[in-house]
Amino acid sequence: MAMPDIGAWIGQLLSVLVFVPILLLLGFLAGRMMGVPFSVPRLVFSGTVGMLLGSVLSVVLYYGSFEAANEQGDAYEPAFVAVVHVVMAALAMLVLVATELVVPRGTRVRPVAMALAIKDWVGRVRRYRTITWILARHGLWGYVGGGREGGEDASTQRRLARSLARSFEEAGVVFVKLGQVLATRRDLLPPVFVEELGRLHSEVAPVPFDAVRTRIEDELGRPLDDLFAEFEPVPLAAASIGQAHAARLHTGEQVVVKVQRPGIAPVVERDLDIIGRLARRFDEHTDWGPAIGVVDLADGFAEALREELDFEVEAANIAAMAEASAASPVRIPGVHEAWTSRRVLVMERFHGTPIGSVDPARMDGDRVAHGLLQCLLDQVLIKGIFHADPHPGNIFLLDTGEVGLLDHGSVGRLDGHTREALQLMMLAIDRADAVLLTDTLLDVATDADGVDAERLRRALGQFMVRYLNTGTGAHARMFTELLLVVTRFGLALPGELVAVFRALATVEGTLVRLSPGFDAVAEAKRFVSARVAERVNPEDLRDMALGEVVAMLPTLRRLPRRIDRITDQLHRGRFTVQVRPFAHPDDRRMVRDMVTRVVLMVLTVVTGLMSVGLFIATDGSQTAWAEMSIQAQVLDAGAWVLLGTAALMMLRLLVGVARDNTDRRR
Repeated sequence: MAMPDIGAWIGQLLSVLVFVPILLLLGFLAGRMMGVPFSVPRLVFSGTVGMLLGSVLSVVLYYGSFEAANEQGDAYEPAFVAVVHVVMAALAMLVLVATELVVPRGTRVRPVAMALAIKDWVGRVRRYRTITWILARHGLWGYVGGGREGGEDASTQRRLARSLARSFEEAGVVFVKLGQVLATRRDLLPPVFVEELGRLHSEVAPVPFDAVRTRIEDELGRPLDDLFAEFEPVPLAAASIGQAHAARLHTGEQVVVKVQRPGIAPVVERDLDIIGRLARRFDEHTDWGPAIGVVDLADGFAEALREELDFEVEAANIAAMAEASAASPVRIPGVHEAWTSRRVLVMERFHGTPIGSVDPARMDGDRVAHGLLQCLLDQVLIKGIFHADPHPGNIFLLDTGEVGLLDHGSVGRLDGHTREALQLMMLAIDRADAVLLTDTLLDVATDADGVDAERLRRALGQFMVRYLNTGTGAHARMFTELLLVVTRFGLALPGELVAVFRALATVEGTLVRLSPGFDAVAEAKRFVSARVAERVNPEDLRDMALGEVVAMLPTLRRLPRRIDRITDQLHRGRFTVQVRPFAHPDDRRMVRDMVTRVVLMVLTVVTGLMSVGLFIATDGSQTAWAEMSIQAQVLDAGAWVLLGTAALMMLRLLVGVARDNTDRRR
């Protein structure tokens, strides 16, 4: 067995020792030149990769092949040793910059988390493939890709709507819920789509009682018998997110226990990710996607569904709704916070019948309808928090004759400005004032710049004539038509305001069933008029005016001096206007970065072309470096230097772009 060559080992060790300070110097220079952080772990990784690859690449560059290098034996030329170090250092610096591009600074590498993320990604890819196959099987993939149009033919739209509904039903509970939400958006979808999607229903098998027991005990940390004196194993209702069981506390109070279905959260998150990706695809590759705001619609749906997954959010909603409805005849169930967690909700049990199953002849329908509408209007216009889905299944007629409102997973909230705008809109509709309605809509709508306000005013005037002067009375569906008018002008109302109109349209059918001929819009207009009248009494007007004057007092005190200064400058002919287009530091930074990148890009192209020209002159790509003349070696070395410089400048551009994208995502 041959003994190792001690001289060769010593030579390799010296080579490494020489390479280390070169690597440190180049790492520091890379950090200074390209803004790449100087990190020892990254530098060690980059140096290791550079040494492994550089030692191989330098042999090919200098000798042309490994056979030619073997003929030299151990007598390597000093020039080759220098080439090895330069190539290894250059590769190490490239790896260092590439590491910054792939894993930016501040990123914490967690192998376990990365493995779990890869596992989740594989699951999403499989689910995405399943959804794609469902859409393709129902003939919808062409619409997803934007290559086909729906057309105006009624039979084509009916067929497309049925295919979409079947695809949602086959795709699972999340897509069924999405279809049910879309069925309420008459302002966005044609009637045939609303009709077909409105028929969606999800038949979900109940969770076995053992799984329910385990979920409750894990969430609340106590045995089921210690928590409840009685617990009914058969659920009162089973839904896609959770199911409800009747129970009795040890205090004797009867409650309803809402338990989240085991394993539903990952399924929902995976499907929401797919819905978001599809929405972005629709927005980029179809004409109808941006028109209906498909991305915002998907984001709003995802936010609402994630809130439904957190029962603590629903408990907070119930508490807020109870406070907002304290003075109304509508009851909100109480929540037992000590027995509530993110996946278990324990609340007061209402004994009654869903309002849709009650015979109107057995109750005072007019009283119930007035009380229900007054409660909803008070929530919307005064308190700023309202039940966003008041369909008949969520409204109960209690055995005591009272009305109960259930299922507060979907709750809308309005800020003061939006509530005031909604009151003004109702007041404008009551007075048939198209000017006030136009001004209010432009005030609250997004992307209002560039809208022809006069054309919008005329369209709203025609809308009022059509709905308010027909002699048949208005109905809540007029708000859907109002949304359509707004959409045609490219305006988008806040989602909370759209939710109000949807809630009014949803509850109107129930009100008419309770009290035939009930005019919800007229009641709403009377409610708003009464509230406005309360605000315009002499005492409130005096207080309001005093408050405005106090707020404007500092401005009023400075106004005379400023007017005097302006008039004096006008008299002396010294009045000037100074405009600073880039007064903000961010604007100056943007222009400076843009100019720097353009200059750097031009220099990169020029330097790269110069290196290519030198390579062609020396024929460096065809001849081994060791076989060149000294003049050719100098030119070839210059070509490599220019190429390396061009590569460094290109990397600087890439690092800057990647860092901008990272900062934008944060």
